[in-house]
Amino acid sequence: MKTKVVSLAISILLCICIISCNSSNNRTKEEGNIRPLRDTVGFAQYSWQMDSLMERLDRKGWQKTGGAPWKLAICPHDDYTYAGTLYPEVLNNIKAKYLILIGVAHKAAQLKIEDSLVFDNFSYWKGPWGNIAASPVREELFDNLKNKYAIVNDSLHKLEHSVEALVPFLQYFNKDISFVPILVPAMSPDRMQECGKGLADAIKIVAEKHGWKWGTDFAIVVTTDAVHYGNEDWGGIDRAYFGCDENGNKKAMDHESEIIEKCLKGSIQTDNFRLFSNYTLDSNNYREYKWTWCGRYSVPVALYTSFFLNNSRSLYGELVGYSTSITSQHIPVDDLRMGRTAIATQCHWVGYAAVGYR
Repeated sequence: MKTKVVSLAISILLCICIISCNSSNNRTKEEGNIRPLRDTVGFAQYSWQMDSLMERLDRKGWQKTGGAPWKLAICPHDDYTYAGTLYPEVLNNIKAKYLILIGVAHKAAQLKIEDSLVFDNFSYWKGPWGNIAASPVREELFDNLKNKYAIVNDSLHKLEHSVEALVPFLQYFNKDISFVPILVPAMSPDRMQECGKGLADAIKIVAEKHGWKWGTDFAIVVTTDAVHYGNEDWGGIDRAYFGCDENGNKKAMDHESEIIEKCLKGSIQTDNFRLFSNYTLDSNNYREYKWTWCGRYSVPVALYTSFFLNNSRSLYGELVGYSTSITSQHIPVDDLRMGRTAIATQCHWVGYAAVGYR
């Protein structure tokens, strides 16, 4: 009798262990499929941080939303204390639930990735108001692009902060968003056009299948910071193209205005996209900077995508705002458990452009 009782107890303990192990494995699998946050210093990670941040913003410069919502938007991705005002000024007019977020691939060269749009395979992305499920159309888009235009690489997405910067603001305005994150590594201007056309064709197929209207049901947001300027704390690289005194910085900002005016504003066509590449890419090596916009690949791909998605007709680009890390009014964030990931001085600053298209 005692032997049977002992055997039964052992069996029960084994069952408990098996159930516990299976439960633990399932939790690990589920938790491991949530894309982890890359930057918890420059960006918000909690809803209370976002609520406090938004209360501190001057909303006088917000784009009026009486017009049509943006079909495409260009948004910066630097620390909220520096660029925080521009995020909502442009993103508040993104009204669509289903988003395609096109980001910079800062670490792509380290992983020897280039020439392809890079998708992820995470089930969820973290957001201040809860995890955001992967878009239901991500696989559909990828299936129309794989083997020719796109690859999947979760490692690159885990290292990248550019798309992550947009999520708290987008979720603030719409708690029901779903998005497809796509990173754009180095590629030639011709390849950018090819990938943009391929992505546009894939979006058309998906939008038609689901009955989605561009601007109201789905939208595209591309992220880039503008010039990274100066000769201080850039890893030994001198990016003070005009010098970093008052006169040199003014010339740099004037050059920024020229790029935006000629390449991003108004009814722009493929010639404008090529001109943007002429401004930003080394003519002898497209992998090298000529003028340091980190979105030198992401922005043209997004513009080509929108152009071909609009049946080779231009959208109209409206400059929502331009600022820099030394001219913007810094938002206080230290008491919100946030901070700065880089300095902001006359010899180390970053430009920010926000543009909306409809």
